[in-house]
Amino acid sequence: MKSARPEDVDVPASVLIDRAIAAIPDWRGQTLARLRALILDADPDVVEEWKWGKPVWSHDGLICTGEVYKAVVKTTFAHGAALEDPTKLFNSSLEGNVRRAIDFPQGVEIPAEAFKALFREAVAFNAAKAKPKKKA
Repeated sequence: MKSARPEDVDVPASVLIDRAIAAIPDWRGQTLARLRALILDADPDVVEEWKWGKPVWSHDGLICTGEVYKAVVKTTFAHGAALEDPTKLFNSSLEGNVRRAIDFPQGVEIPAEAFKALFREAVAFNAAKAKPKKKA
């Protein structure tokens, strides 16, 4: 995936994500599209963004990124280390104190309900740490 070009400045992030998925016509594009669909289903209020040359999903702060590599599609959760992860989806970046990631290699089925539950847990984490807005 490439960074947004100058002519893409006013293009909505959802369109940039659509373009990124379409530009990867193999299993990786399909996997990223599936992860995106699960994210949108898990949290209809999620905000899609395009940062650092990749899709980013936020709700009261950064939730996760979607990254495409040669051998895996990765979702990196910004505060993954703080999440329970009862089904042990996190399988990458386990050594850090903040982030956690899930690598999805070719042929691995995404555990939809477990992934959506983890995403919702991350949304709840962000909501709990969000600062109350000051009244004007």
